[in-house]
Amino acid sequence: MELRINRRSLIAVGVAGALAASSIAFLRPAAPSASSHREAPLISGDPRNDNTDVYAFVSPDKTDTVTLLANWIPFEEPHGGPNFYFFDTNSRYNIKIDNDGDAKPDVTYQWTFTTVDKRGDSTFLYNNGPVTSLNDKNLLFKQKYTLKRITDKGAKTIGTGVVAPSNTGPASMPDYAKLRAEAVDGIKGGGKQFAGQSDEAFFLDLRVFDLLYGGNLSEVGQDTTRGYNVHSLAVQVPKNEIALKGDVKRNPVVGIWSTTDKWSPKGYVQVSRLGQPLVNEVVVPAGLKDAFNSLSPDKDAGIPAVVKKVTHPEVPMLLEGIYGLKAPKTPRTDLVEIFLTGIAKKNGPIKADLNSQILNKDAGKLRPSEMLRLNLSIPVTATPNRLGVLAGDLQGFPNGRRLGDDVVDIALQAMAGAAQTGQLVPALAAGDKVDRNDIPFLTTFPYIPGPSNVAVNQTFNGS
Repeated sequence: MELRINRRSLIAVGVAGALAASSIAFLRPAAPSASSHREAPLISGDPRNDNTDVYAFVSPDKTDTVTLLANWIPFEEPHGGPNFYFFDTNSRYNIKIDNDGDAKPDVTYQWTFTTVDKRGDSTFLYNNGPVTSLNDKNLLFKQKYTLKRITDKGAKTIGTGVVAPSNTGPASMPDYAKLRAEAVDGIKGGGKQFAGQSDEAFFLDLRVFDLLYGGNLSEVGQDTTRGYNVHSLAVQVPKNEIALKGDVKRNPVVGIWSTTDKWSPKGYVQVSRLGQPLVNEVVVPAGLKDAFNSLSPDKDAGIPAVVKKVTHPEVPMLLEGIYGLKAPKTPRTDLVEIFLTGIAKKNGPIKADLNSQILNKDAGKLRPSEMLRLNLSIPVTATPNRLGVLAGDLQGFPNGRRLGDDVVDIALQAMAGAAQTGQLVPALAAGDKVDRNDIPFLTTFPYIPGPSNVAVNQTFNGS
């Protein structure tokens, strides 16, 4: 199911272009807006407010819960001091859930931050000695946060905590894993929370922009994001906390996206939005990218250009023009399911598994919109397949998104017709040859690995 999975490449080009072009043209914000991984002009100058990726999956070790995780601040270089990376204290960071199909948030988890900076005029250092705990006096700069759960009944504070600091190196933080573990706290009502620095777990080769991997698939196999870090916000909550009326059995499908609201003279303004990978980046034309980030998903259906870009996507035509892969016939109703409505049932290898059931399409009234959709009732896969639903692994992307889902390869396959025929496209079997993250994922919450403290240029030199 390829969704705009190519993150900033193919898929994004097709679907994102569609959504962005239409959505953005429809509503141009008076205030600045942003998007993921530097794909929009305005957000590229405001990385602390830039969403990079959203993940949503049933927790593999605690299957009565769901984990929602979103990243911000792209391409953090581990040695980027002395002013290391931190969340914006003038912004609200959100993970939003639609559980009734109207493309409006029914449950929002919202983080706000304050900064404790003890450096003053005495030092430039982030810490002036080894840091062995989050409350260590040697840690001179740290952030604290408040987490709220917002519904139509109002906002309720469900947690507070300390952000896991940037990893400044082994001399400063001799046991960083311990520090990071301290940043995992419980929340009211049951569940866990985390805020802090992480490894950039989105694995892919970004040379897709050089005529789709060099025009002959010669430019593949290099994990472009290897060695970089991000800042993560995550919650693990009981499934009934986000399902409609708390009934997971009757209402298992939820839509998920993240946003950033930045303070301005006119109040808080949404400057970033991210649901499925790549839509905000590659698909949206440059002139429309900024506006897309100001939109709520319920606006998508009112923009004809959005539907047209999904039903008549650009990426398959690029694949045909550059690689000679015949583009599937349009209109692409299979892509409409992936990007705008959720999947009712599939053909080919997964038809027998689904029968007449839904995968991740809301059974009630549905307003087409771009977001990440997850069926909370699909069992956890004992042996996950990186190609997700396309490979018959129904718990994988685009049914939510796990950390190990290879969204770029999935997106390329789907755009090339695999989502339509139920058969993988042999010519794209190797994909971008980046099939996994360079650092293993954790087996417990927050699952995303801790940050690197090795300079990126050292990483690529093999040091």
